[in-house]
Amino acid sequence: MFRRVLGNTLGFVGYTVQYGCIAHCAFEYIGEFVVCSGPSMEPTIVNHDIIFSERMSRHLCKIQKGDIVIAKSSFDPNMNICKRVIGLEGDKVCTSSPSDVFKTHTYVPKGHVWLEGDNLRNSTDSRSYGPIPYALIRGRVCLKLWPPHSFGTLSESPTRRIIKAQRDSD
Repeated sequence: MFRRVLGNTLGFVGYTVQYGCIAHCAFEYIGEFVVCSGPSMEPTIVNHDIIFSERMSRHLCKIQKGDIVIAKSSFDPNMNICKRVIGLEGDKVCTSSPSDVFKTHTYVPKGHVWLEGDNLRNSTDSRSYGPIPYALIRGRVCLKLWPPHSFGTLSESPTRRIIKAQRDSD
């Protein structure tokens, strides 16, 4: 009887480890479910919305301007942030707030992205801490899952702050 219990226990532990490895690989390389908090992405994503963030775009370097991404915070590595990509390396971006009379611009350095929240008046983003390294991006948000009435892909930026690249003209 002891052998049978030991065999069943080891079998259960073996299956648990296998399924744990499969789950880890799925969340690390395919995608993850994220519960968002904070007002920085309103009205696109509001507090307690559940989204799905896929990881393949990041690994294939397919992040584009206008995409919403989940990234590691550059000032607190234990925190993830959800922001919209406004500029990629080499792009000219506006660093001023919408209410500033004089607009200032900068270029995104190589290997970095410029991130901003859709709620410009209530967002701590690249306007505060500068461009972030591409390596801090964890995934691209592709679906809003909750609440059910807003299920689907996410809309374009309501801020209209995405500027076309100025590489050739400058």
